[in-house]
Amino acid sequence: MASYVIEGGYSLSGEIRPQGAKNEALQIISSVLLTPEVVTIHNIPNILDVNNLIELLRQMGVKVAKLEEEGSYSFQADEVNLDYLQSEQFLQRSRALRGSIMTVGALLGRFGYAIFPKPGGDKIGRRRLDTHLIGFMELGASCQYDAQKQSYILEGKALKGKYMLLDEASVTGTANILMAAVMAEGTTTIYNAACEPYLQQLSKLLVRMGAKIEGIGSNRLTIEGVKYLGGAEHSMLPDMIEIGSFIGMAAMTKSELLIKDVSIQDLGIIPSAFRRLGITVEERGDDLYIPRHDKGYEIDTFMDGSILTIADAPWPGLTPDLLSVFLVTATQARGCVLIHQKMFESRLFFVDKLIDMGAQIMLCDPHRATVIGLGQKHKLRAATMSSPDIRAGIALLIAAMSAEGTSTIHNIEQIDRGYQDIAARLNALGARITRI
Repeated sequence: MASYVIEGGYSLSGEIRPQGAKNEALQIISSVLLTPEVVTIHNIPNILDVNNLIELLRQMGVKVAKLEEEGSYSFQADEVNLDYLQSEQFLQRSRALRGSIMTVGALLGRFGYAIFPKPGGDKIGRRRLDTHLIGFMELGASCQYDAQKQSYILEGKALKGKYMLLDEASVTGTANILMAAVMAEGTTTIYNAACEPYLQQLSKLLVRMGAKIEGIGSNRLTIEGVKYLGGAEHSMLPDMIEIGSFIGMAAMTKSELLIKDVSIQDLGIIPSAFRRLGITVEERGDDLYIPRHDKGYEIDTFMDGSILTIADAPWPGLTPDLLSVFLVTATQARGCVLIHQKMFESRLFFVDKLIDMGAQIMLCDPHRATVIGLGQKHKLRAATMSSPDIRAGIALLIAAMSAEGTSTIHNIEQIDRGYQDIAARLNALGARITRI
């Protein structure tokens, strides 16, 4: 198990470019299973979850080649070994990687067969799979649970298009059903579909591969099934979660940062949500500039003077993956804010570590926490802690960078799952982070 040792209290300065989007990568890379032709993908982040998915595809028989350009790979799934899906090695690898569930829609759509175990991943609460499974069954697939293998087995040799209303606007559920539907016979309509930029990116790639999809960017997708998909080329968007992490980090550490090439049109309300915490976020072309907040920053209120609430919501609402960053950033603001994490009931439990550091936080229930910002004159104290998940891990790293003294964060493999070489990139800007 690796750890970070962080000397807090140092400001950062300079330019930083966000990595390719993790959540997009898991969907896009899985989609290569839909065609026997070559798919070339650029700007793939070099992070643990993505690398594990690429290795899983290799083990399945997909030809993977790393290209000269950093973050670029070619994939060709012309000799997929379906027998490997029955092996214990496949089940173990899939169980350790929650993103492996994204392969199911593509396998089912092209080969009519898929198997996946109950997935692992972050310990952030219940993450049900009903939306995925019900969608597959609506298309005509059968689903059985093998208790011995603790795995779901899906079969559907002749999927047929169907109108369906999703029970929740699940991003991964929509992506999985979409990949299964593009080669189903007839017309599929997915209503209450997720419409995040990463889902739009997947849809656009599938169209370049030959799929027929209408309604991209809306909550209703209409898919006309095709018999064959071909090769294509694709480039990932920058990671909006990492961009948001840098905004909060800059404010908390009184840093001046220029975040390069952020694809502002795909960030939604993220910049404006940080502005409601009192943080200055300037748009310069396709870059975001965060000036030094030497005098701190003050949380806004609602128009009637009541306490501001920041809550997650389906796109174009605020992504739940950033609420941990908003929470930790608010601890050093002036004013109060209610953080409402609607989706996951365990994601706020890391606040006890921030309280140990001197933060004023009241955990109201598993979904809500009230942060009382005392301003930067009351700095956080250094502490020793452990990262419970990817997003809490980066929030704890931000807290440690702003704290007085030397902090230690254990279990940083969780951070590795979502952030590419983060210590070296931040150290180049003036941070003091050592990996041990």
